[in-house]
Amino acid sequence: MNLQEQALLLHEQWQGKIEVVARCPVKSADDMTMAYTPGVAQPCLEIEKNPDLIYKYTRRWNMVAVITDGTAVLGLGDIGPEAAMPVMEGKCVLFKSFAGVDAFPLCIRSKDVDEIVRTIALISGSFGGINLEDIAAPRCFEIERKLKEVCDIPIFHDDQHGTAVVVIAALTNALRVVGKKPSEVKIAISGAGAAAISVTRLLLKYGVGQVCMCDIEGIIYEGKPNLDPAREEMSRLTNPDKIKGTLADIVKDADVFIGLSAANLVSEEMIRSMAPQPVIFAMANPTPEIMPDQAIAAGAAVVGTGRSDYPNQINNVLAFPGIFRGALDVRASDINEQMKLAAAFAIASLVDDEQLNAKFILPPAFDPAIGKSVAIAVAAAARASGVARI
Repeated sequence: MNLQEQALLLHEQWQGKIEVVARCPVKSADDMTMAYTPGVAQPCLEIEKNPDLIYKYTRRWNMVAVITDGTAVLGLGDIGPEAAMPVMEGKCVLFKSFAGVDAFPLCIRSKDVDEIVRTIALISGSFGGINLEDIAAPRCFEIERKLKEVCDIPIFHDDQHGTAVVVIAALTNALRVVGKKPSEVKIAISGAGAAAISVTRLLLKYGVGQVCMCDIEGIIYEGKPNLDPAREEMSRLTNPDKIKGTLADIVKDADVFIGLSAANLVSEEMIRSMAPQPVIFAMANPTPEIMPDQAIAAGAAVVGTGRSDYPNQINNVLAFPGIFRGALDVRASDINEQMKLAAAFAIASLVDDEQLNAKFILPPAFDPAIGKSVAIAVAAAARASGVARI
């Protein structure tokens, strides 16, 4: 069997990748009295008097909802909420496996921003955090923004922020390899979707020297006509010299290329036009903007992709489980920029000087230290930034 046939067979055998398991015994009438009526009335009454006690007497403290509208599912696009369920279940498996977080998949049959926001807001009292997943841009920005205004728990769109965290971690160590400082580098970004915009925002918080972005219509610059609100914001924050033209124009003399766009957009000639010892993160899936062997042949010093069959996979699983673990542990009201940077630095720190090289800039996904290290760093940043509640 090929991979697709094997995966389909396994999903049929599993009949779902997650299940609900009881944490209390129900083997006698006494057990039922405690777990259900009449004993359950007492925690209900205590929570009525003090709603925060829901975290003490229920599983809310460890529950995350993984929510999609099915409009941007992996590389499959707008396949609908039902078709997105296998991916959402898979995400829940990763939450549990890598950080002990109980996650529940919810697929919403709507593309209306306000309807989605209201749906999530109404159920948010059952969860300690909300992980938005596979929602198309620019709608995802508005959904996240509106939810943050009405919910008192972390709202985190992993396609945006998880990607940004791991990119910063990878960049931190790649720059160690080539001996450059963040404040000195010029970065060219291909793409201006949800992930690219979030990466750019965090790069600016990280303190890089200069960032320029390019989408399918060319370089983004302030004053460019017909930009949507998200790209308009990026036009003000990036490209200070207001360069116009194509991707090749911002790749020239850049120290770092970050691709969050489409296959085969970068040539070897473009790599050769970059600054000495360029860093290439070509993350389009399944085919990157340039294949690693081509980038290395053209002079790239460090290359990362989104693929597991090449070194330096830039994989969100390094980030989101530990980020939520840390946020839940301190009952954070938000996952802010300080927490994201703390997560990135924690991931980067797990590659020591002896391990670090051009083909090893990130810890392997199954390193058991990742989730715990990220959680500790995120919890500390939450306390320091004032969003921790315990």
